Amino acid sequence: MKRFTLALLSASIAVFAAAGPLGVQAQSAVDMTFFVTSQGPGKGADLGGVDGADAHCLALAKAAGSPHANWRAYLSTTAPRGAPGVNARDRIGKGPWRNAKGVVIANSVEDLHSPNNRLDKTTVLTERGEPVSGRGDAVNMHDILTGSDPAGMYSTAGGDTTCQNWTSSGEGSAIVGHHDRIGLQDSRHMKSWNSSHGTRGCSQEALKSTGGAGLLYCFVAN
Repeated sequence: MKRFTLALLSASIAVFAAAGPLGVQAQSAVDMTFFVTSQGPGKGADLGGVDGADAHCLALAKAAGSPHANWRAYLSTTAPRGAPGVNARDRIGKGPWRNAKGVVIANSVEDLHSPNNRLDKTTVLTERGEPVSGRGDAVNMHDILTGSDPAGMYSTAGGDTTCQNWTSSGEGSAIVGHHDRIGLQDSRHMKSWNSSHGTRGCSQEALKSTGGAGLLYCFVAN
C-alpha cells in the first residue's frame, strides 16, 4: 500500500510539473488583451482593409490560445473629399489592456495616449509573448502600421497616410509608430509608439526599407 501511495504521488508530481508551464501559457493567453503581431499578412500595407486587419489579429490570437473573439487592429482610415475618417482609438474598446505576460500596458484610451502608458521594447510583445526586434538588433522591425496621429486620430496632414485605407501594396504611404522606446534617452520623435513617420511606399520592400514588416498593434475591444 505504501509503495502504491508513493507511486501515485510521484505520478501526480510528474503530471503537475509537465502541465505547469502549459497552464501558465494558457492562463497568459486568456488574460492577454494586447499584442503586436508576430508577422504581417505578407502583402505590405495591403491588409484587406480594416476588416482584413482585424481578421489577421484574431487568427494570430486564436492560434496562441486566446479565447477572445473581438480583436481589433489599431488602425485609422481616411475618407474622400474631407469626410470624417475612422480613428484607431475608437476601435479598440475602453481598456485596461494586458500583454501576453500579464503586464498592463494602459488602463484606458486616455492612458494609452498619454505619457503614462507602458509601451516600450520590453512590454510590446507578440501574441506568443516574444519581443519584436528593433533598433540595435540585427533586423529592425520597429515600424508598426497605424495611419494615426499621436492622439490616435486619423491624420489630417494631407496625402495618403493609410496606404489607401490598407488596400495598397504599391503606391502610397502610411503613418507608422515605433514600438521600441527605451527610456528617456529617446528623442521626442522616436518616443511616439503610434505616429513617428510615413513609409516610403506600401509594398513589403518599401516597408522593410524604413524598418518595418507590416506589423500591427492588436487590442481586445472590451
